[in-house]
Amino acid sequence: MQEKSIQIAGIDPLLLFGVNNAKLDVIKKYFPKLKLIARGNEIKILGEPDLIEMFESKIALIMKHINKFNILTDSNIDNLMLQEEKVIPFEKQGEVLLHGNAGRIIKARTANQRKMVQQSDEMDMVFAVGPAGTGKTYTAVALAVRALKNKQVRRIVLTRPAVEAGENLGFLPGDLKEKLDPYLQPLYDGLRDMIPAEKLEEFIENRVVEIAPLAFMRGRTLDNAFVILDEAQNTTHNQMKMFLTRMGKHAKFIITGDVSQIDLPKHQKSGLITAIDYLKDVEGIGIVRLNQNDVIRHHLVKEIIAAFDKNED
Repeated sequence: MQEKSIQIAGIDPLLLFGVNNAKLDVIKKYFPKLKLIARGNEIKILGEPDLIEMFESKIALIMKHINKFNILTDSNIDNLMLQEEKVIPFEKQGEVLLHGNAGRIIKARTANQRKMVQQSDEMDMVFAVGPAGTGKTYTAVALAVRALKNKQVRRIVLTRPAVEAGENLGFLPGDLKEKLDPYLQPLYDGLRDMIPAEKLEEFIENRVVEIAPLAFMRGRTLDNAFVILDEAQNTTHNQMKMFLTRMGKHAKFIITGDVSQIDLPKHQKSGLITAIDYLKDVEGIGIVRLNQNDVIRHHLVKEIIAAFDKNED
């Protein structure tokens, strides 16, 4: 009789063990001669060495499945025990960026979103410009999470300029983080769709995922990171130059923005417009222009954008 412990690192134990250990009970049925005890982030195993070794290989498969799909059902367990790894039917593998919480399929859904994915795969810096609702930020966050899961980068850095859209956050209560969080909410929303809450909290605490205002980027070199600058239309010329020159080794940058929603003072030109003009012919930098055909929000959003464009022109 041998005793061994397995640490469940980076996975929500509730996903693996289930409510009241219901999923662990399903796993136990395949190992009736082993004694399995789940405590927090640990499984204690007692039994014969060869059975323990077999159990370890199966648990590794299950953990790999949870990391990829963020879901584990009884039928998934059954299939994995039969050494079938493709346990969730989904669309063409090449179209799927990753599986979010509860196994949600996250993929590029329009032609220009697919172009964002392609250019990000081929180039280290991509500008994605287009109106609200075209999925610029969400696609960029999905690409960043995919790169982190695939160990292509060590961390994700998400940033925005703290420019007020006709509102004043200075009088809101709280510390600096609490005042700035409203600016960064769309980034949090995307991450919460793609990473389990407990794991995301751990990533943020350990700075594997960093969400910060643009001013915090000054003086840094961002190596081995997937970096997203969102709402880039609200950067000044100097801020944009500062940000772009933070790029370190083995880094990916995506810059997203909507040039129709610039909140800078009228005398200041958007750094996004300047950067695209200056860098449009630089090899290794991609520029994707999304439009109303890429809108994936309520169908009225597409009509609203078209009406505003028509009248503003």
